[in-house]
Amino acid sequence: MALNNSVGMAIAIVKDGKVVHSKGYGLKSIETKDKVDDNTLFSIASNSKAFTGAALAILVDEGKLSWDDHVVDYIPEFKMYDDYVTTNFTITDLLTHRSGLGLGAGDLMIFPDTGDFTIDDIIKSFQYQTPTSAFRTQYDYDNLLYLVAGEVIYRVSGTSWADFIQTRIFDPLDMKTAKPLINRIPKNANVAMPHNSYNNEIKELSPYDGGDLVGAAGGINAGVNDLTKWMLVQLNKGKYGDNLSKTLFSEAVQKQMWSPITMTGYNIYGDGRRDNHFSAYGLGWKISDVKGKIMVSHTGGLTGMLSRTMLIPELNLGIVVLTNTDPGGYAFYAVPETILDMYLGLDKKDWVTELSEYSKSKEKDGDAVTKAVWETVEANKKIKIDKNKYLGTYNDPWFGDITITEKNDSLWFTSKRSPKLNGPMFFYKATTFAVKWEFTGMPCDAFATFNLNEEGKAMQIKMKGISPNIDFSFDFHDLNLERID
Repeated sequence: MALNNSVGMAIAIVKDGKVVHSKGYGLKSIETKDKVDDNTLFSIASNSKAFTGAALAILVDEGKLSWDDHVVDYIPEFKMYDDYVTTNFTITDLLTHRSGLGLGAGDLMIFPDTGDFTIDDIIKSFQYQTPTSAFRTQYDYDNLLYLVAGEVIYRVSGTSWADFIQTRIFDPLDMKTAKPLINRIPKNANVAMPHNSYNNEIKELSPYDGGDLVGAAGGINAGVNDLTKWMLVQLNKGKYGDNLSKTLFSEAVQKQMWSPITMTGYNIYGDGRRDNHFSAYGLGWKISDVKGKIMVSHTGGLTGMLSRTMLIPELNLGIVVLTNTDPGGYAFYAVPETILDMYLGLDKKDWVTELSEYSKSKEKDGDAVTKAVWETVEANKKIKIDKNKYLGTYNDPWFGDITITEKNDSLWFTSKRSPKLNGPMFFYKATTFAVKWEFTGMPCDAFATFNLNEEGKAMQIKMKGISPNIDFSFDFHDLNLERID
């Protein structure tokens, strides 16, 4: 933690049906100095996706839906970018990142938080997105389709995703402190605050609060003590309780959740010291092989929170690591990898140092790019531009309206539906400006390039992130902003 400017961490290990380690390390907050324990709540972010898969599996067990059912049978207004895709899109397709849309498509509707988008907006958005591959041919990670999966759970069960997770998973497993949404955490609860550690400086951040909308993709907050119960029910093939007398979901549906569906990597000769041959995505889980054994895992990342869950069924082993620092030297990845090596009996590898150095190198490279951009901005600040040609309102069909106004002698970008995406625009080159967002929780400043008509008036804006390290959820490149006023 000292090596990587990590503020807090919690680690749990289950082995052969027992909890062998469950402990907190470091601080919940650099401001309060309160310590992390094994009940401290962290955002587990995309580790929530496995819970959404399990919720659907419970409904499959109950005969209320099938993995092969079409989404339009439950959400008639669901519409993709193509009629064939719309008609044939299944529940399985919602969970397996093979929609044909690009990485993180539409995530600006939920990143940063505090936007006013609704599930209805999400459902309508896909028809306006441009595919980057043919349907079911390529893996591109997404979040929004998991939100649609959450809506399916609601329409089939009559219970919201959050209530379903609470009453059908958390309560039966006696996960006493876990909450499906941050807005359900009581005041003064035992909660870790998010931090970032860019430029070797630790900064405490406000928690990500996407409201009710983001739950099915990444809304759960939990401590490692509760997550031991989640890992145990997974390793016990859906069984829990005294003498494993109760069933959360059947072994049959668990096999389906843990079956590779969308391939993400393959090496016929094996890759590296763990003899990894393949990686794939199932129903809320990543699946790969290590030393001839299947590993089921997932990572999670939100502003200032990074985590990883790893299960090796043949070893009856589960590991979870939660952290409250981004990037924190990728400690969320290094620690579970080190523990796994020990259980696999492999020679020692210094994952902590290796990933710390990689993290610092990556940050340095990204800083060099952004530094060069802002140096160019500074060098060109005396160039006179006609601001009037850019002023106006522009619309993207899924993101909504943005306005370009003048403020403090600068152009100013304002998103009407995502209030954290606003800030000054500085001339860069030609018709391109660099936008410095007021939101600083993650590095996400962006280029905005105006296309002009024959009269020299801006008619369209195309955008992209400045830093090569920008999180994929800031999908500015997917926007197609056209002047409407």
